[in-house]
Amino acid sequence: MKLASLLTGIAMVGLVTVGDASLKVINPSLVGVVHAAEAKQSGPTVQEKIALITKSKGQIGGGDQLRRFFYGDLEPIGIQVGGAGHVVNLYNKANDVTFSYCSTFDVVVAVKKGKVAQFPAAEVK
Repeated sequence: MKLASLLTGIAMVGLVTVGDASLKVINPSLVGVVHAAEAKQSGPTVQEKIALITKSKGQIGGGDQLRRFFYGDLEPIGIQVGGAGHVVNLYNKANDVTFSYCSTFDVVVAVKKGKVAQFPAAEVK
């Protein structure tokens, strides 16, 4: 019984190895496609993420985008009146950017380079 399981396992490994090698021989261009797809899945750069958040500021769900992109990297540095009552200013030390976030509507209301404790009132209304 154990010998049969061992032989089955060896046969499966052999089939996968031969199948992979034959695929590369038959169509080598597929290998490049797989590597390109893996490289593409790495996602947007940090600057692209900041640009996306800036573009969608004031839109509901922008806070979700902020949390997804910078989960665990945001430090609260201030609270100020704005939005639907109060907004929280969150600083990203790694990229030196401050986001002003209104949790009532889950929106980012302002984005600015540097550490900004208080945004101008017109920006966070």
